[in-house]
Formats: sequence, structure tokens, C-alpha cells
Amino acid sequence: MLKDFLSQYLSFTRKERTGIVVILVLVMFFILLPFLFPYFVSHKEQDHTAFEKDIAQLKYKQADSPEIFQQRSYGDNNYRSHYRASENKFYSKLPAGELFNFDPNTLSPEGWKKLGVRDKTVNTILNYVSKGGKFKQPEDIGKIWGLHEDEVQRLLPYVSIKKETPPVYPVNENVVKRVNIKPGNANTPVDINLADTSAFIALPGIGSKLANRIINFRDKLGGFYKTEQVAETFALPDSTFQLIKKRLILSNPTVKQININTATFDELKIHPYIRYNLANAIVQYRTQHGKFAIVGDVKKIMVVTEEIYIKVSPYLSVE
Repeated sequence: MLKDFLSQYLSFTRKERTGIVVILVLVMFFILLPFLFPYFVSHKEQDHTAFEKDIAQLKYKQADSPEIFQQRSYGDNNYRSHYRASENKFYSKLPAGELFNFDPNTLSPEGWKKLGVRDKTVNTILNYVSKGGKFKQPEDIGKIWGLHEDEVQRLLPYVSIKKETPPVYPVNENVVKRVNIKPGNANTPVDINLADTSAFIALPGIGSKLANRIINFRDKLGGFYKTEQVAETFALPDSTFQLIKKRLILSNPTVKQININTATFDELKIHPYIRYNLANAIVQYRTQHGKFAIVGDVKKIMVVTEEIYIKVSPYLSVE
């Protein structure tokens, strides 16, 4: 009985066996097809080097971007001073209040509240004024902590600051006027790589603090190779630099160079033009590719743009 059952249901004709074999072959073919596909279709190799370099430069510029850092310079210890303005603008629901002309230096608490300013902000303003703070121009109200930008724009047209009349003192003819005359000839040129603090102090607008900062910056760099570099000194106003630049000379533009094949990461990063990002990139490239044959090889580093290379290359050497 069992033999007849098996013979009836598990026996196949020649045509059926052929069909089963064909189906199995097709199944195996479609299973293997994804693995065989790369051998029959050639893929064009994509060069991502340029794209990766653009991304690296974008990250480097983002760290140095003037749009992010409104003020960048070198401090007394040659660390960059960064001030980052808020990227978020906070808007408040405009409070109900009556608008009228007012002087923020003399307005009473009731007056501020009448304008619609919140109690907490009013206390901040009164505390500022009570400690001797002054609003010198209408735009100064924008510095009030807690006064949102939309509120500043709402109040600004109504700010009316009274000008203080300077006190008049009787002239004592017996008092001799003292005139601060700086040492040195007013037309004496100053060699920026050789001058000491007294030579810089002799320049208009330069005091002892700025003179020390210029020399400190020069020492950190390893010397100046052009007079325009003095303008990069921390807290040196551009107006002052424009005033003194005609008096600045450079008799010897030779600077101290850093051997990029032997310098450590810590030695590289303290240079004002190299810093952390570029120092790390130089060390990483040197580790992966070996020593630099020429200074120009640093341009192979992704973060090094032509502008960066021109600025830093005088301070680099390979021997």
C-alpha cells in the first residue's frame, strides 16, 4: 500500500523532471546574480580627493570665519581673543505700553513701566544708572540685559538723551600747562624687527601696553617679514596703525623658522599663524607620508589654502 502511494505521488515523468531541473537552475541563477553583477558591470572610479579637500578647508575656515568671530586678535599671551555675537535673535511678545520721548539716564521706574518694560528689566536699568552707568547715545539701550531686540527697535525712535554741559573752571594763569611730549624725533622711523618698547612708545597713539604687545607678538612669530603684520597686534586699532605705518620700516625681513620635519605638535601650535588645527594637520600628514621634501609640500594638506600658505610659509623650513 505504502509503495503504491509513494510511487503514485513521488514519481515524475521525464517532462516533469526536466521542468524541475530548469526551475532549480533559474532559482540558483537569481540567487547568485547579485554576486555576479559587479563582474559584468564596470563602475567608474570616483576621485573624492577634491571633495574631501573642500570639506577640510570649509571646516578650517569655519573655525576662522569673520562672520562667526566679529573680533579676532592676539592677546598679551598671544592667545586669540574671540568675541562671538549671539547667533539667535530672541523676540518677545510686544508688551502693552505707551510710547513717548524719554531720556534713559533720568527716566523714573514708573516711566519705564509706562513704556511697557518688564519689572525685572527696569531693576537692571536702575541698578546700572545708580552705579554711575550712562547712556551716551540712543543705541546704547540695546546693551540692556533683558531688553529684547524687538523692544529696542520699538523704543529707539523715542530716545532723547540730553547733552551734559561740561563744567567751566576758572583759569589760573600761575599754573603751567604740562604737555605730554613723547621722546624722540616725530619723524624718526622705527625698525619693527629691532625696535624696543621706547621706540614704539615714541609713535603716536602707542602707549607702553601696546608697545609690549607688539614686541610680544613679534617674539611669538619669530620676527616680522612685512610691516603690515604689526596691524595684527591684539587691541591695536586700525586707525592707530594707519597713523603710524608711514613711520614703520623693515631693514631685515629675516624671521625665525620652524622645521616642520622635526617640530613637535606643542612647538607648532604656539605659533600665531599655525595654532592647533594646522599643527595637528602637519603632524598627521608627516606621520602618514613621511618627511616633507620642500616647504611647498604643506600645500598637499587639505586645510592649507593658498592664502594660508602665503602667510605661514616664511616661518617654515624642512631642515
